[in-house]
Amino acid sequence: MQYPSKAALAIVLLAPWGLSQAIELNQDFALYLDAGVYSDYRTRGISQTQNDPALQGSATLSHSSGLYAGVWSSNVDFGLSSKTRQELDYYAGYNWQISDDISLDTAYYKYEYPRQSELNYGEYFSQLTAYGAKLGAYYSDNLGGDQSYLYSYVGYGTLLPADVALDLRYGKVDPKDPLLLDGAGDTRSSYREWQLKLSKELLGLNWSASYVDTDLADSECANYMGFDDVCSATLVLGANKTF
Repeated sequence: MQYPSKAALAIVLLAPWGLSQAIELNQDFALYLDAGVYSDYRTRGISQTQNDPALQGSATLSHSSGLYAGVWSSNVDFGLSSKTRQELDYYAGYNWQISDDISLDTAYYKYEYPRQSELNYGEYFSQLTAYGAKLGAYYSDNLGGDQSYLYSYVGYGTLLPADVALDLRYGKVDPKDPLLLDGAGDTRSSYREWQLKLSKELLGLNWSASYVDTDLADSECANYMGFDDVCSATLVLGANKTF
């Protein structure tokens, strides 16, 4: 079973310190198009490209009511005998702006992997944001067919001097079953991951640098993913543009 991936949150496009450009279709609808290149595709701490670069893009249609829907895609490489080389994520949700500083976002994501449909699954998402602090979770009850799975996290985002955006995240990945096996034969059913990200708009692009890490030992990573070098600490560099 491959490690599940996730789509970029649609509300990131709407963040006050993030990319604010949009194609205004009319008074109620706006279209956000995003394209970016990254030195690695990491989700929940684990590489989806064998530590190789990723080209990613998304299209999000947003309504003034807070409703949105879109699609996101990236190249992937799970190694071993995996046939798929692409991830396609479809999402639809509602972003409730309670006040200028508080919002609640809920959505459903459908992940598809062309040429390897047994990896397809769906996920429910919710995030509460208050004064820069974030509390969120993703839940799936059909991972690998019928396995339940929960990813929960806390985070914080703020704008530093020189218009540098800072985003922090600490999460717990819980597949519910003792799937993590170390070299001594001990098992556990969850692991932790964290990220520190700095980004800044310059020359028409949004440049980012993210430190990503997990508490998975090399042996746990190898037994879980088939490789021992896709879960360790790394620096992910990226550049993207929203149209």
